[in-house]
Amino acid sequence: MELVSGVVQLRPEDAMFDAMLRGWRAQQKSRGLQDETIDPRERLIRRFLDFTNEYPWRWTPAHLDEWSASLTSEKHLAPSTVRSYQGTVRLFTELLIDARYGWGPACEEAFGTFPVAICHEWNTVPHLQDYEGAPEARPFTREELQLFFDYADDQVERAVRVKRKGSLAAYRDATLFKVIYGWGLRRTETSKLDVVDFGRNPQAGQFGRYGTLNVRYGKAKKGQPPRRRNVLSVMDWAVEAVADYVENVRPRFGFPDHPALWITERGGRLQPGSINDRFEAYRDALGLPKELTPHGLRHSYVTHLTEDGVDRRFIQQQVGHECDSPWPSTRTSATTS
Repeated sequence: MELVSGVVQLRPEDAMFDAMLRGWRAQQKSRGLQDETIDPRERLIRRFLDFTNEYPWRWTPAHLDEWSASLTSEKHLAPSTVRSYQGTVRLFTELLIDARYGWGPACEEAFGTFPVAICHEWNTVPHLQDYEGAPEARPFTREELQLFFDYADDQVERAVRVKRKGSLAAYRDATLFKVIYGWGLRRTETSKLDVVDFGRNPQAGQFGRYGTLNVRYGKAKKGQPPRRRNVLSVMDWAVEAVADYVENVRPRFGFPDHPALWITERGGRLQPGSINDRFEAYRDALGLPKELTPHGLRHSYVTHLTEDGVDRRFIQQQVGHECDSPWPSTRTSATTS
């Protein structure tokens, strides 16, 4: 249907390829995918075409072998990135060989050959393990995350029960870790938050004054000031946790004029090193892997939203990334509440 019957094309190969891309776009649109997802896929297919110097009806598994090898040896891409690229090629070629779309007969009639499957189990990167990136970027599984948050909450209850000093700090830290995860923040960004950084989002009135978070000290480029961004609230349980802390717990520290969201018992701003110390104490007490770090909570935010089907462009804007780079998946199933 993407080709006009009876019309003689000046460049029939290019016309067929462009029609295939239009058909693929229509198929993806019918599944509810947005242009932000479709456009990078189309660009990748065009790059693959340039690499092979052949049209899709002449692609072979050997073309994918050579391309994948170049991605690894010349561009030095991570296995997860290569797998993502291979998956895009697989999606496109699976459409072309699907008899319901008619590309095979159309190509055979026009060019005497037809598209074939070029991605198979022997020439694509398999899922060998749950996480393949740098250890310091390893996200939590949902089970690990729930275990960590439960333990942090237990420390508050235990301190209150035995009337031990430090219950306010324990409550502060439990909430802080939920904010890192709930808004996808870096450790330093979190440390420098002020109470007034939370604001309303007219499109999410249910969150009240906690509908958006103004991050004023985002990671800066070399030689430039910190980058600011607004992060929209998406997790109602995280909003409930920070609202309870701000309204009922933080005032008990006794420093009403201090702007910081996270303050110490002596009236100072909680520093990134202290966040690390408390995180490591909880992690080690639970016997969780030592490669888990506070930054892993930020990566968990990205991974879990991606697994839940949230648009990648939206996630990219939330965490302040300029490019839609692949994020790891932990392939977990439990729900964090």
